[in-house]
Amino acid sequence: MAITSCLSEFSLPELFQFLDQGNKTGLLTLRFQPERQEQGKRVRHVLVRQGRIVAVTNRLDHQCLLSMIVQRGWISPKVLREQVNRCPANIPIGLYLKTQGFLQPEQLRLLFHAQVLRQVCGLFRLKDAQFKFDSKATLPTTEMTGLSLSATEATLMGLRVLRDWEALADKLPEPTSALSRAVIGKRHLRLDSLEGRVWQLANGSLPLNAIATQLNQSVETIQQTAFRLINVGLVAEVPMITPSHAKYLEEEALDPVPVAANHTKENTGSDLSNSFMQNLLGFLRSK
Repeated sequence: MAITSCLSEFSLPELFQFLDQGNKTGLLTLRFQPERQEQGKRVRHVLVRQGRIVAVTNRLDHQCLLSMIVQRGWISPKVLREQVNRCPANIPIGLYLKTQGFLQPEQLRLLFHAQVLRQVCGLFRLKDAQFKFDSKATLPTTEMTGLSLSATEATLMGLRVLRDWEALADKLPEPTSALSRAVIGKRHLRLDSLEGRVWQLANGSLPLNAIATQLNQSVETIQQTAFRLINVGLVAEVPMITPSHAKYLEEEALDPVPVAANHTKENTGSDLSNSFMQNLLGFLRSK
């Protein structure tokens, strides 16, 4: 089954969250217009295995990783062809070359950085793109180093280096909202200094604008930091009842109460955003 949509409807963090939480395997293809408005669209193919990103390529001829190895002069084209023919079909070529003594672990890490880490971070700069996820696609092992990165970790990395947040502005948590730590979170993720401090202040009652004041940061910076923590399942946004809202409740002869759990907008490691899931379920029903 293939899922097709665009990033203006489902953001890349939501999409990666879907892939990771669903333990998905398949090929994610993104088609986008270059920033310089060059003719034609560009494409990136993200190979995902059980929710982890194993490769990113710009073509599907199964030669991207092999070309990188040859260009670096690590293995001659002739020897590489021979090893590719000998490599078992279910073994990543990078892992096979390491076990045969043709590549060192550090060389594999350098390849993975260029092929996956750098490419994934670039994807988060896309303002919009059409995407298709094909769970039936065959994943070429000749594009795999044997290393992988969870889609959740990719989200955290990509959002950290993002400079232009315009495309995600309407998805940021409200300045008056608080954060609550997820009951079951992926705390093993390495957080930077600011993320760690925001995490420590996620007590469910301190609004983001107060956190910004306490940490001497702009509200926008704290919103972006909170967005990262929300989208990797470490915290959930907790809308706060404002004084004007409480007064309205009193006028309606209702006792002001904390926001109920089912009214809380959460985006944790166990739940996708409501809008994403509703649209996805609608898509599946139409098939």
